[in-house]
Amino acid sequence: MKRQNSLNPMKMNKALTYLIIFFALSSCYRVEDKIEPKISCPLKENHVKNLKNPFKHLSIEERKTDWGKEFIIAKKFAKDLDLYQAITNFKRANILLDEENVYRGQEIEYNIILSYYLAQKYEDVIESFEKSSLCYVDKSFEAFEDLLIILYESYREMQDEEKTQKTLELLSGSYSETEKKIALSSLLIEGDIETLKEEYPEKKNIQNMIKVYERDKKSVKTAQLLNTFIPGSGYLYIGQKKSAATAFLLNGLFIYASYEFFHHGWTAAGVITASFEAGWYFGGIYGAGQEANFYNERIYERLATPILNKEKLFPIFFIKYGF
Repeated sequence: MKRQNSLNPMKMNKALTYLIIFFALSSCYRVEDKIEPKISCPLKENHVKNLKNPFKHLSIEERKTDWGKEFIIAKKFAKDLDLYQAITNFKRANILLDEENVYRGQEIEYNIILSYYLAQKYEDVIESFEKSSLCYVDKSFEAFEDLLIILYESYREMQDEEKTQKTLELLSGSYSETEKKIALSSLLIEGDIETLKEEYPEKKNIQNMIKVYERDKKSVKTAQLLNTFIPGSGYLYIGQKKSAATAFLLNGLFIYASYEFFHHGWTAAGVITASFEAGWYFGGIYGAGQEANFYNERIYERLATPILNKEKLFPIFFIKYGF
């Protein structure tokens, strides 16, 4: 009796050890409950085509020059939103332009940057800007506010937090109303729910949108917890019936195969099969959490996009000048 009693604590300790290892492994596959929505604004052709040119019209003499002819062609392509062809011709005009003509040089450089921005080529926007003379312009530059908006959006898209913040500070110092709009725009596009709730309680449409989102979203923790106890149930929770069935069947098959191998003394085969099952099992927990986040992102995108369009909060709507 004493020997049997001494074994019980050993068995309990062994079981407890396995349980600790199990939960430790499970915790490694936890997914943060944070959405990263993919909200983008398609090119608003009517809006862009109606924007006025802020620069002086070409003189008769300028129109006759080689650079002027290329510039006129580039502007035609740009107004038709044939942006890549426009960029090519703008660059040709810049090559042909006399270096002493700073005014037209900066106009051409800005048009190249604007074209890249409208084409959503944010890396090219930054590269073109940082190589240009526009690095040194101030409020006297005709399209200075638009340039800051373009740079802010490009740095934000490229996840350059330092330069994004610096550009926002420049906007705040010179164009405070625009800075407020673009700050709200960024929060909506990025899905920063908590900040939207705290800083914009007066925006009823946004607060109502958040309420609907929080009502319809799925819990990442619940999805992972369900999949921990019943493989596949986390996927079923978010409506993915096929993935749920596949996960359940695969895990069941590997568990059964592992049991059979060990039961018949085929230890090596059992270990290999069990390792495959562990991969499927813990991968399924992680995947259920990820899919819950993806599900929530699609809900948020569907709710936020109409507000961004209706309230004209996409950055493209802040641009005042065009070609």
